[in-house]
Amino acid sequence: MLIRIAWLLFLCNAASAADYKIETVVQGLSNPWAIVFLPDGDLLVTERSGQLRRVSGGNLQAPIKNLPEVYAAGQAGLFDILLDRKFASNGRLYLSFAAGTADANALRVISARLVKDQLVDITELFTASPYKDTPHHFGGRLALLPDQSLLITVGDGFDYRKQAQLLDNHLGKVIRIHTDGTVPVDNPFVDRSGVLPEIWTYGYRNPQGLLVSADGTVWLHEHGPKGGDELNRIEPGLNYGWPAITHGMDYSGAYVSPYTEAEGMQQPVVYWVPSIAPAGFCEYRGAAFPQWQGNLFIAALAEKSVRRLVMKQAEVVTQEVLFTELGERIREVRAGPDGYLYLLTDSADGQLLRVSPAE
Repeated sequence: MLIRIAWLLFLCNAASAADYKIETVVQGLSNPWAIVFLPDGDLLVTERSGQLRRVSGGNLQAPIKNLPEVYAAGQAGLFDILLDRKFASNGRLYLSFAAGTADANALRVISARLVKDQLVDITELFTASPYKDTPHHFGGRLALLPDQSLLITVGDGFDYRKQAQLLDNHLGKVIRIHTDGTVPVDNPFVDRSGVLPEIWTYGYRNPQGLLVSADGTVWLHEHGPKGGDELNRIEPGLNYGWPAITHGMDYSGAYVSPYTEAEGMQQPVVYWVPSIAPAGFCEYRGAAFPQWQGNLFIAALAEKSVRRLVMKQAEVVTQEVLFTELGERIREVRAGPDGYLYLLTDSADGQLLRVSPAE
């Protein structure tokens, strides 16, 4: 049974500051966006302004060399980073970023190999079509499915929201490709005339959270307009409604749509009014916080928090608001191999923070 309400808050198992401590790992990051953990214990952090930085031994290193040119303006910039499952042997990773100019830009995804402090063997895998002239709503999250195919979220470009319901473009979609850039033959629209074969699902505004859970479920969250942020369970070929249905209002106070549901369009598992502005996303499977096992964590920019979602059979049972004591817009939340949570704060002097159990 789908949950269609705005608030389910910290009803049980609520944490307190006494349960954890928060430490600064590094600071001085330029609007950091995403984190990955390397096999040697280092981390890589993307900065929206266009740099990829290594964090080693608690120290911030010089930017990785040979990144492609990034269009950085407004919400545009360098976004997500994902390691190939064979990274330890092949050094391959995937990056998403805004490419182009103010007048013609698009989300792009590349693969490359990390060799010491530079990228080599750079290959363009995907560029969203059409190019647009707005520096907003790129999406940009990446995830690997169990079959090794790559999922990519693409935003609606803000001024192009009607395109999210049309299948002749990539705006407002989830894309599925192989890691060499080719299109899987079992994509849901691969044989339909006039439809782009990379499309896996559609009907999104600005999806900046994507994960494949331990049981194989694909979860996605997206920014609504004024209210109407959504958490959705994603299945291929389905329409998730934007902008034909929404629980949010336009920034002017006008209706985006008078409808919150329609035949053939999926309802969210949870939506938020007012907006929390969901960003990073992870599932906790560590040992450091056994009380959080199997929970989903969502970084919330506007709420300046992290939402902990307690799940049961693909439903949200309760929610808890965490880390508001920081007073920071939180862009990213990731569970590290050490079982701790890692956070990125969204500012020109951003921080990488570590959440560990209180001693």
